[in-house]
Amino acid sequence: MVSFTFSAIALLSALLPSTLAQTFTACNPLNTTGCPNMPALGGNATFYFNDTMNDKIWKTTNGKADWSEKGATFTINQSGDSPTVQSAFYLFFGRVEIIMKAAPGRGIVSSAILQSEDLDEVDWEFLGSNTTHVLTNYFGKGNTTSFDRGKEFQMENPMEDFHNYTVDWTRERIQWWVDEKMLRELKYEEALDGKNYPQTPMNIRLGIWSGGDVKNNDPGVVEWAGGETNFKEGPFTMIVQQVYAKDYSTAKEYAWGNMTGSWQSIKLMNGTSEALEEIRKPHGAKNRWNALPKAAQIAIIASIIGFVVIVACIIAFCCIKQRRAGRREFAALEAQQNKEASELLEYKRQMTSGRFGHGNRI
Repeated sequence: MVSFTFSAIALLSALLPSTLAQTFTACNPLNTTGCPNMPALGGNATFYFNDTMNDKIWKTTNGKADWSEKGATFTINQSGDSPTVQSAFYLFFGRVEIIMKAAPGRGIVSSAILQSEDLDEVDWEFLGSNTTHVLTNYFGKGNTTSFDRGKEFQMENPMEDFHNYTVDWTRERIQWWVDEKMLRELKYEEALDGKNYPQTPMNIRLGIWSGGDVKNNDPGVVEWAGGETNFKEGPFTMIVQQVYAKDYSTAKEYAWGNMTGSWQSIKLMNGTSEALEEIRKPHGAKNRWNALPKAAQIAIIASIIGFVVIVACIIAFCCIKQRRAGRREFAALEAQQNKEASELLEYKRQMTSGRFGHGNRI
């Protein structure tokens, strides 16, 4: 049993580098120029994490998530496992609702994160050994100089039931909600006068990792995560059923204007985003059919009916032809049988009359 209280864990979590929460950046615009534009969502959408999930919208960045009718399962079976997915789109302020069930297990960390390429971050985190609390956290530009960011809140067991974990993020404030209850609000000026406030386009990252994996983590991390993970007690599974995302802009893409990392530096490219186009594109036979114009549906139905009629006529013609051929064959057979019967009858008559009797001559 570790000696940390959950409050102490929250304090320590504020000091941990964001990479321990499965976060990373491919191109940090604070350190280099030429970082690519970020594809926007530019609207709102609900994503059902089942076996029809669109892999153009959600990308697996580590391990393997299993998509099924009950939801996406993120499972740790052994040391080193850390299945993670992230959205291909970004939000520039917005609302995200995640319906999920965290994984139980000592040292196991379930996470639902918003993160930008310059390491702005807003977190939900769940320690598998603590069944009564959820941890909220945030980072600005990966800055770990303040010590009061991580805050925990008591709630119903997040490992046994599904809950709606919501982040509502604007320029002025961030709110963390569980179901219908707001747990926390962070105002812009409360984050080092805005310097530590998450304010650049972020995507959604969902995953599970083992902070208690002694082969891959320092002792301090293992202690923060609740202790050493016994993988023989696994598997440890986090389940995500559904995600609702709303981008508070209607842009097609976001671009970095300079290296300051401020929201004012972000450029918005107008147009319909690729994400929305992909989301609106019909998927599956039923949806593709419903998406067709009425005239096209009528033409297809008429073509099918015409084809069926032609096939039916061909079958009927073949049946009639075969029946007539059968009748002719039957008539010929019957005539042959009648002829043979007549000849047999004549033969018997002649035999009876003695015409072919022994010793007689014709």
